[in-house]
Amino acid sequence: MSSSLLSPQEIETFFDRLAEVLPEPRSELNYVDPFTLLIAVVLSAQSTDVGVNKATATLFAEADTPEAMLALGEDGLKRHIKTLGLYNSKAANVIKLCRILLDEHGGRVPPDRAALEKLPGVGRKTANVILNTAFDAPTIAVDTHIYRLCNRTGLAPGKTVRAVEDGLQAVVPAHRKKNAHHWLILHGRYTCKARKPDCPTCVVRDICRFDAKTTAEAANAKAKAAKGKTAG
Repeated sequence: MSSSLLSPQEIETFFDRLAEVLPEPRSELNYVDPFTLLIAVVLSAQSTDVGVNKATATLFAEADTPEAMLALGEDGLKRHIKTLGLYNSKAANVIKLCRILLDEHGGRVPPDRAALEKLPGVGRKTANVILNTAFDAPTIAVDTHIYRLCNRTGLAPGKTVRAVEDGLQAVVPAHRKKNAHHWLILHGRYTCKARKPDCPTCVVRDICRFDAKTTAEAANAKAKAAKGKTAG
């Protein structure tokens, strides 16, 4: 059963509005195929998309296949990703991952959840991203942004990431599931932010169940206060 605090019609409207703002959402990670997407997502753990894109710009220019990545080696890989958090463990996982892709999958990224989750550095969230973005599966990956947004708005509240994912799968309209992950993560990243949600500009503010919505007046007051401190 759905635990959404929104009615079915409100949920339809919720996604209609997100779709109107961004008709064709996509990942902010740079990639050209399933393999480079997989590597980018693995590298994105505890790192920003901007930081990952800077690292992969040089990395993918040198190694954009499992064979080339193995030839680069762990130390060579670290040269490209040393600006990212946990780069030592990420480098080790990527090299192991590439070996498995070559040995067990003919060098291709498998379009299968179980196979993906057996790869080093790949958990359920990463598998969901790959299945959705690379293979058009109606999966919904739940990260910190989506987890916060779903609990805050009442769209799919849950005490765990998996509970939120299951809730979204139950309530998101079928024709919206393909893009739901991207709409929600972008809305959570740029509008429904953790510390200062931008409620005045939010397209679903009248549907959202968040009790402590920010106001334009409050935002202006904070901006003036900050300006005053800078001037002083």
